[in-house]
Amino acid sequence: MIKAVIFDLDGTLIDTEKYFRINWPKAFEHFGYKMTDEQYLSIRSLGKPFVQKTLKEYSGDPNFDYDKVVAYRSELMEESLAKNGLETKKGAEELLSFLKEKGIICAIATASPVDRSERYLKTAGIFSYFDRIISARNMKEGKPSPDVYEYAVKELNLKPEECFAVEDSPNGILSASRAGLKVIMVPDQAPCEEYVKDLLFAEVSDLSEIKQYI
Repeated sequence: MIKAVIFDLDGTLIDTEKYFRINWPKAFEHFGYKMTDEQYLSIRSLGKPFVQKTLKEYSGDPNFDYDKVVAYRSELMEESLAKNGLETKKGAEELLSFLKEKGIICAIATASPVDRSERYLKTAGIFSYFDRIISARNMKEGKPSPDVYEYAVKELNLKPEECFAVEDSPNGILSASRAGLKVIMVPDQAPCEEYVKDLLFAEVSDLSEIKQYI
């Protein structure tokens, strides 16, 4: 019996990954580097220690300044969201309302900082549905390592098999699967990659379809 649903945030609950897809390459270009679309897709949900190393490799610069590049990308993201607004992914409110009616715990496990996650959820009008927000920034590694999901399950005082993880990227799927959770994928920026398909409990086209598994 499922007692909790733990959601990734960007690209899963809120429609922000399409802006990251634009602004990561822009930030790289601003500092004289180049990021391909394939490279962007590979860093979705990636924990900070992993993304620092990966971006340095992509830049080809031994003196790559991660903090400076991320700060500029954050500026670009704020501009994008101020111009276009912040929307939830299809079926989000329908699913969250359903889970609340059923008394099922809802939590967030994200690579984003807690303060930004809270702000996004409040702006999107869905903050009140969540019992906990767990940020991988407070973990040793973050996704695709299992630590963020292991910590989330422990904090909720549940067993991994009592929880669904809802993810949109391979790094998130690997993290949740390695922690022993049942993983449901809602593809966002790309179809499900073959190497993680066998790790999925289910794949759905929008969040409302998850109701059938509760």
